[in-house]
Amino acid sequence: MSPAHDPRTARALLIAFAVVSAAHLLAIAADVPILRYSTKPLLMPLLAAWVWASARPSTPRLLIPALLFGAGGDILLQVGGTGGFLAGMGSFAVGHACYVTMFVKLGALADRRRTALLAVGYAVVWATLITLLLPDLDAGMRIPMACYSLLLAATALTSSRIDWRAGVGGALFLLSDTLIATDIAHWKHLPMHSFLIMLTYIVGQYLLTIGTLRRTDSPAPQPAVAPAV
Repeated sequence: MSPAHDPRTARALLIAFAVVSAAHLLAIAADVPILRYSTKPLLMPLLAAWVWASARPSTPRLLIPALLFGAGGDILLQVGGTGGFLAGMGSFAVGHACYVTMFVKLGALADRRRTALLAVGYAVVWATLITLLLPDLDAGMRIPMACYSLLLAATALTSSRIDWRAGVGGALFLLSDTLIATDIAHWKHLPMHSFLIMLTYIVGQYLLTIGTLRRTDSPAPQPAVAPAV
């Protein structure tokens, strides 16, 4: 990635992302379909553009593709139908593969003992969700949903090992897509179901992004120097 690092443009893009996010959530709450469907495709491109304008030499190359594949997923899910849903899931899956690869490169597996403990926790969460959801999913959706949710859990796990903000973002992304899965399984909706899906998704993607940038922009720790005697 060629670092742009244009603070004024970055600030304007971040404000635009916040405004479009607020407009999208308001459109869901107020049931304004035109505003809802026109703002959703803009969310992740604006966040990706902010990353580009904020980029430094240390900014990971995979961060922008992760966000743009998320944008592809957002657009394809709006197409509707099983084909659109599976294509959207595929686009999100590529984005998660970018996230996991990026976090591993940033040292997510460096402390194998702590990572293993967290992996057990997320494995329990994944197994529980799949056990509960799969019986209520159409047969053609079961394997794709199981594989995709495992990739989601991997993003949540690896993000938590590089920065606490990214870790919260990964967990929120997992929650958002779990709410979508309950919709596909025809479970009873929570109050403000669609609003909660998008709120956790938007905040999750932002925290994954800002957590990555904070991690990579931080100066590397310097080795201790023994005092001269």
